[in-house]
Amino acid sequence: MTPELAIRLAGQKHIATPRLETPFHPRLKELSETNDWYTWAGYKAPHSIFDTELEYFCIRSQAALFDISPMVKYRITGPDAERYLNRLTLRDVRKLAAGRVQYTAWCDDHGHVLDDGTLFRLGTEDFRLCCQERHLPWLLDSAVGFSVKVEEETEAVAGLALQGPTSFSVLQAAGFAGVEALKPFQLARFPHEDAEGTISRTGFTGDLGYELFVPTGKALSLWDRLWAAGQIHGLKAVGYDALNRARIEAGFIVANADFVTAEGALRANRKRMPDEIGLGWLVDTEKPFFNGRDAILGAREKRTLKHILVGLEIEGNIPAEHAIVYHRGKREVGLVTAAIWSPLAKRNIAIASFERPFGERIADDFWVEIYAIRELQYQKLMKRAKIVPRPFVRLDRRAVTPPGRF
Repeated sequence: MTPELAIRLAGQKHIATPRLETPFHPRLKELSETNDWYTWAGYKAPHSIFDTELEYFCIRSQAALFDISPMVKYRITGPDAERYLNRLTLRDVRKLAAGRVQYTAWCDDHGHVLDDGTLFRLGTEDFRLCCQERHLPWLLDSAVGFSVKVEEETEAVAGLALQGPTSFSVLQAAGFAGVEALKPFQLARFPHEDAEGTISRTGFTGDLGYELFVPTGKALSLWDRLWAAGQIHGLKAVGYDALNRARIEAGFIVANADFVTAEGALRANRKRMPDEIGLGWLVDTEKPFFNGRDAILGAREKRTLKHILVGLEIEGNIPAEHAIVYHRGKREVGLVTAAIWSPLAKRNIAIASFERPFGERIADDFWVEIYAIRELQYQKLMKRAKIVPRPFVRLDRRAVTPPGRF
């Protein structure tokens, strides 16, 4: 080592931040055959457990367990909890009954989306907000003037997503009495050992599924309870790559993948309003004032919205992830944010962000630019694309109550 290099290294701070392990990590580590991990909100999470292709088919044909503990969770309680959340989020929280779950989003004062997530109403004055990004300082600042308590409970609460056609059968076999009565976006409390958890009929796959939350100390016993009951029903653990395929088929979007959050955007033109990412249906214009209301309604009235998120069907079978979209093969008009060959739909599908009026008033003659490896060389392929509705796959079993026993 030269003296110059030694001086440079001495002046640098090498601080390695270890990834946290979720409460379910011991079980995932035992099952992992691929040893393929990534970082989710500071936690070690699996891309895959044994084989992404087979894991996907576990979601669609049997039952799959996915660890959602890294999902950021906030507990919001107090006399003004409803009024406070109604001020922050796009949907009308007054319409959310106790024991129900609401998919929603929230914006800054300029109407740009900060994040999306699920709001669980555990009681009259008791809510849990689950999302992708951390927002505690913003939530605390927004709480000034409200009689409300905001706490992060990410580390204190462990979560599992149980998804797939046999997920209901797994819960019944595990002794969760009354689960057959749960309707989509409904939740219930359940006893587990000497503690209490919640189970909701929610998920990120567009399939029959549930999400379970328990105190961290009861995580492994919950896993073991489900695992033992689920073996006869084909229960397997899965990683994010398989879940991602299912969510694309369902047409769901992911923050900082299909859109950039307002706080995460480095350039102003990367920020998006709800109408620009397919979330305009969440905006309840009849409720009292909420963050970003004037900006959102102003953009609608003045027709100044610049982007639109669309579903695409693309010819061929090569996924077009991150491909550029052209109009008439010449003008660049959009970018693919997520793409797969759908095993269930038997189509090459994608979610893409377009410039308006392309994708809105101009809705035909689109081409995507795909680079595929052919004989150790990249080959440029121009493939036709057409706008199609989302979801790409619609499964009736997702909403049937009581669910069928598959």
